[in-house]
Amino acid sequence: MAIQRPGANLGNIAKALGVSVATVSNALSGKGRVSAELIERVRAKAAELDYTPSLAGRALRTGRSGVLGLVLPDIANPLFPQIAQAIEFAATNAGYGVLIADSRGSVSMQTEAINRLIERGVDGIVIVPRRGTRIADIGCPVAVIDSPSTPGNTVSADHWQGGQVVAEHLVSLGHRKLLLIGNNSASNVQNDRIGGMKSRLPVGGQADVLWIETHEQRHGKGCLLGLRALVEEGFTAFAAVSDLHALRALTELQSAGISVPGDVSVTGFDDLVWSSVVTPSLTTVRMDMAAIAEIAVAALVRVIEAEGGGGDGDPRTTTGTVVAADRTSVPMELVVRQTSAAPKTSFREDPKKPTKGERI
Repeated sequence: MAIQRPGANLGNIAKALGVSVATVSNALSGKGRVSAELIERVRAKAAELDYTPSLAGRALRTGRSGVLGLVLPDIANPLFPQIAQAIEFAATNAGYGVLIADSRGSVSMQTEAINRLIERGVDGIVIVPRRGTRIADIGCPVAVIDSPSTPGNTVSADHWQGGQVVAEHLVSLGHRKLLLIGNNSASNVQNDRIGGMKSRLPVGGQADVLWIETHEQRHGKGCLLGLRALVEEGFTAFAAVSDLHALRALTELQSAGISVPGDVSVTGFDDLVWSSVVTPSLTTVRMDMAAIAEIAVAALVRVIEAEGGGGDGDPRTTTGTVVAADRTSVPMELVVRQTSAAPKTSFREDPKKPTKGERI
């Protein structure tokens, strides 16, 4: 069995190169007067000796821990591990580690999660807030990822625009009677997605909204959504605000003997990992999580590393403790797969007259 040796320290590198520990430290940190040739030699030797910087030493030198906190609203939802991975990757590239906390959809637990991270000395926190909540001054820099309509939002996907592109897709196929499926009306993200979809309806189009939590309060947890009856009423497209709800709609429709996309179309949001492998594969809208994470982490790190803890004089840098970014929203991308197609009875638009929604 191979024995893994412990990583080297600055002294080991200095001894191997015949230079001082201070010179090695300056070469690795980019400080002081060290030639480019010596910097290259020090870095090569550090890699050869498996040198790992000490976070404790860094904290003593800089007063910072080199760790960011990340608060997610529900780690069991398959979307949020994808967000966590993107944040961790962006933080690593910026030289930071990440501690993750789960608020489990509770405002009180969100507050507790934030407090725990602050107690552990994180330099700043990225928060995906529990729906409908605003982040107060918590005493350290915060980047908020929610929706552009949320006060204090740092950066996020453009959820309204995402709703627009999915509605445009369905309308272009000939759908005029849509059911928009949300989970909770208190969610800024869900309201923006639904608002975007409604904004792209043509004259004569119809879009009703079904809120799942409200429906379940009346009919019981996990009940049918009543989609068969809605198909009989003439709804031809079911546009959900998440892939999870789209899968629920798809399953209910197929169990009722309704073909997707033969009879009706179904669309989702977020392009979760299984959306391309279910049968039929799901038409959905994708977030550019890598771009969102990079923008959020960069805005947070800029404040953390600024002299005086963020007072660099740039009005874009921070408002209170919530950091601001140069770019506040990132466009969403439509991913067309198998669950969307033209309805059996389509609508034709006369370019000379407003659409009336007549069947032909």
